[in-house]
Amino acid sequence: MSNTHLIIEQSLELSGQVNLTGAKNAVLVIMASLILTDGKSRLYNVPNSDDVHQMIALLTQLGAQISYCKETNTLDVDTTMINNYKVNRDIMKKMRASILVMGPLLARFGNADIALPGGCVIGTRPINYHLINFMKMGVEIETTDDMVRAKTLALMPAKIVLEYPSVGATENILMAAVLTKGTTRMVNVALEPEVLDLITVLKKMGARIQVLPPATLEIEGVSHLNPIEHSIIYDRLEAGSLLVAVAITGGQIYLPQAPADSMDIFLMKLQEMGHKIEIGANGVGVRLQATQSPRAVSFKTNPYPGFPTDLQAPMMAAQCLAEGVSVIEETVFENRLVHIRELQKMGAQIQIEHNKATVTGVDELYGAHVIATDIRASCGLVVAGLAAKGTTVMSGIHHWTRGYDALEKKLAQLGAVIRLETVESDKPCDDQDMLGCRQAGILVDRL
Repeated sequence: MSNTHLIIEQSLELSGQVNLTGAKNAVLVIMASLILTDGKSRLYNVPNSDDVHQMIALLTQLGAQISYCKETNTLDVDTTMINNYKVNRDIMKKMRASILVMGPLLARFGNADIALPGGCVIGTRPINYHLINFMKMGVEIETTDDMVRAKTLALMPAKIVLEYPSVGATENILMAAVLTKGTTRMVNVALEPEVLDLITVLKKMGARIQVLPPATLEIEGVSHLNPIEHSIIYDRLEAGSLLVAVAITGGQIYLPQAPADSMDIFLMKLQEMGHKIEIGANGVGVRLQATQSPRAVSFKTNPYPGFPTDLQAPMMAAQCLAEGVSVIEETVFENRLVHIRELQKMGAQIQIEHNKATVTGVDELYGAHVIATDIRASCGLVVAGLAAKGTTVMSGIHHWTRGYDALEKKLAQLGAVIRLETVESDKPCDDQDMLGCRQAGILVDRL
């Protein structure tokens, strides 16, 4: 059987300029929000990633007519013929973001039959925040095995207080509330840039939403929403990944589209390591000149505007070769330190205790065969491989292609020796991934 691996050779002093693509964490929920409309919408700057194609398959199964041009990154979606509120189980199992169709389906049909979503094996993250608050809006919820059936005669406005500022729950409830008669108030919401991009889209559709301090949304329901045209925001996480890749290899890079204003703490940590950062006019564009003597820095992941959990893995890789000791605390996902085992294969000195990792910098990392267990872990391992002596071979490529639009080509553009390679094997790559997960004691993901 043929398996695809990512082959990474040591590639020092990456250098150049790279253009970014649209934010994965924005485009998927915006695609789901189109269910709220009836007509033809067009999205620009849509990344050509596997998760985008999974969402296309999901919307198509519901009845939408869709065309995607990968050359222009343009997506046309006609929701006129959507006539189904039951989502295929196989589609739901392939990505976490599939849960985000629940709110729009309830708003459009008063029904949603979905399976529990899948995706990366990074933590249990239950969908309780979604379900409990939908029930406050008058939704009856029935769960059987791994299925959720939700129905309501009419969504009701409510005061929603989120115990934790969950991005998914904020987005899901918001999309249901925009077509709910009356005023819904949401407290302790997530306000990531990707959530704000969704709010921009909903307002373009005709929704009435106010963002109020502290972390509050007030939604006045409307009876109808219109199709839109919208360009997806650039991906701050892709930008951060490229910056770390160049930093660890001692090079320089210019990202003219990088949304620096939404990357403050991350950029501050790079500066603390000794890297030189220049930010463009109006907070757009980042130039990095790497130091040849990086210092270790400690950080803790938190909801925005804290250090993003999605950049924890690549930043940890950078600490492996920094001088000193770094303490990294993961507070968002309990199983998002699994890549440590793979970094240790490469010679990293890391001790782990619960959700905290202590990294002692070493002089060199060495190429190894490693397994990516989630999207951001794949990026962390690639970053490490670029600086490691010899060759790194990474399996679990479906995580890489789910989260990034040919990021390996952008790294190659900067001078990286990196390629996707198909090899013959008696065992499919997914089996290797699951073996690695079982060895780490990871449970199957439940959002």
